[in-house]
Amino acid sequence: MRFLSFSAAIGLLSSSVWAYDNSRSDNLAVYYGQNSYGATHGSDTANWQQGLSHYCQDDVINAFPIAFINVFFGAGGLPSLNMANTCNSNDDPTFPGSELPNCQFLQQDIQACQAKGKIVTLSLGGATGAATFSSDAQAQQFADTIWNLFLGGSSSTRPFGNAVLDGVDLDIEGGSSTGFVAFVNRIRSHANGASKKYYVTAAPQCPFPDAWLGPVINNAAFDAVYVQFYNNFCSVANPSSFNFATWDQWAKTQSPNKNVKVFVGAPASPTAAGSGYVDISALSGIIQQAKQFSSFGGVMLWDASQAYANNRYDVAVKNLLTGTSGGGGGGGGGGGSGGCTGVSAWSSSIAYNGGAQVTFNAHLWTAKWWTQADTPGGSAGVWTDNGACFAGLAPTGSNATSPGNSATEESPISNSAISTQFASASVSSESAVESSSRSASNDATATASTTATGRPRGNSRVFRG
Repeated sequence: MRFLSFSAAIGLLSSSVWAYDNSRSDNLAVYYGQNSYGATHGSDTANWQQGLSHYCQDDVINAFPIAFINVFFGAGGLPSLNMANTCNSNDDPTFPGSELPNCQFLQQDIQACQAKGKIVTLSLGGATGAATFSSDAQAQQFADTIWNLFLGGSSSTRPFGNAVLDGVDLDIEGGSSTGFVAFVNRIRSHANGASKKYYVTAAPQCPFPDAWLGPVINNAAFDAVYVQFYNNFCSVANPSSFNFATWDQWAKTQSPNKNVKVFVGAPASPTAAGSGYVDISALSGIIQQAKQFSSFGGVMLWDASQAYANNRYDVAVKNLLTGTSGGGGGGGGGGGSGGCTGVSAWSSSIAYNGGAQVTFNAHLWTAKWWTQADTPGGSAGVWTDNGACFAGLAPTGSNATSPGNSATEESPISNSAISTQFASASVSSESAVESSSRSASNDATATASTTATGRPRGNSRVFRG
């Protein structure tokens, strides 16, 4: 999309004002990439995972860890990326001599989400991934590879094209801790002096210390930990055993980064995990308890597909975090708060008359007079800020397009173009069948779908616990 130079300047100003702020306590991180809903609802393809930009149309979610880099050292010495029905080595072209899929069609989606102040990071591991190192030297070499392929480095092999991700997330589900401290430190070394901020997060399970990530988070600096408070005795479903206080103590006394934020990780629907899901009223009490601790950073949900299918559970969670009543959520009903129901997200391509209302960066805004391409909150002063709002879930106008979200852009699942072909797919929800309460796989045959370009899509998955 083309912008006037003045509008571009306003946009740059806005992005600096509304950039992701890790120091806040109302951030919402939601994993994307594994089509968890499709694992348990194989025939309901309309609610399978959509393109990433689909989940960036409002101001609810702040961070998207993309899951997963599931193989560290594959063919040709390159990693492999599995994003289920969105992009994988079975359904998509791979880079020559490797099993690394070319997902460059996601470049605009990623950049569009980032332009709205969200961070998009790369999650490494998964419950069934080949995600181990034999030495610190090998881990450092792999960090160089990740930096060049996905972050601020350069390579002719860029799975997401020119999109530069905002950091890495460790979801290590087995093997050993060898090398991961060296990996994190090497990523930090690359990021020092970079033109943008890079984040390092991890997703340990709630029993303390985590069997695999415990030694890592004790010896390397992390910006946040997305603690999995589910599939375990210490889940959000067991308030008497909920051990956020233990993690807060770790943050203050053991973490090398004393400003690390601890997130409450929760399933986004009953089918997202083997155990630990609670409705929004029950989660409210958990969030209020966690808010008492200064390390509390917000909530992590698994995953985007489940949250959207579960009556926008993410909206209800965001309302809990911000103290806003109403809005979506797992049996809590739909609707909105702050007069935002049905209000469209702001679009630079739409001309607004005085009195028009939009949502932008978690707030409701009213136009003072006619405007186009003047960002709410920008220096033009065209918009009146009516306060926080997270129920503005209506899509932007039909004539509005944003970078990476045009009407012709490829979408991993086309709701209107479902193929009659079938593909054997390995799928799973977050289940707990092992003694370590990690997830296990379920083999299923899932209906294939087609993208907007007509490519058949399977639902081959990596699993996450």
